[in-house]
This record gives sequence, C-alpha cells and structure tokens, in this order.
Amino acid sequence: MTVLGEQARTEPGELADLIAAAVSGCPDVAGLTQIPGAPVATYLPGRTVSGVAVRAGEVEVCVVARYGPPLPQIAEQVRQAVAPLVPDRVVDVVIADIALPNAGPEAEGADRP
Repeated sequence: MTVLGEQARTEPGELADLIAAAVSGCPDVAGLTQIPGAPVATYLPGRTVSGVAVRAGEVEVCVVARYGPPLPQIAEQVRQAVAPLVPDRVVDVVIADIALPNAGPEAEGADRP
C-alpha cells in the first residue's frame, strides 16, 4: 500500500481484505455474506472476497447483523469502519440477514421437515 497524503492507494484485493477485516471487527456484525442471485464479492485471481464488492466509485458490503440494535445504526457502524479506507467512494451497506442470539448452526432448519 502506498500512502499519498491522507489518502491510501491500494490494489482491489488488498483493499477488499482490509474492508472485510474492518467490517468483521464491528461489534454488531455477525459476519459477511452474499445474497443468492445477487453476489456481492471481489473476484481476484485464485480467490474471492465474499461480502465485499470494490468498484470504481463505490464499495458495497453485505453483512449479517446481530439481533438487537436498530438496523440503520448497524449500517452506520459499518460505514464508519469502512469510510477511512475509501475516502473517495460511496459505501453501500446491505443487511442480508439477522443472526438471532443463541442460535447455533444446529438451530438452522430445526423447524424444517
């Protein structure tokens, strides 16, 4: 990463990794995700950063929110975490799902036949 003044210039892969780490550190975010049929990802040689799409004028982040706080508050938390990394881009936040408290993987599909 090369720093020019206050603005950081990075490769899309490095930037996507930095954004994923910043979003994962948000206390009200359970994780990054994608919406079936509308993937949000950065595609790189040999790998994909799921849940983060780095584009020319914007960054889109798709998250699973923790149950409890108001969703606009969670979206703002994500924007504040990402904004310093991309000061010249719009940050769009998609909340694709909500993680319920005490719901482990075994709870998924428990009420399905």
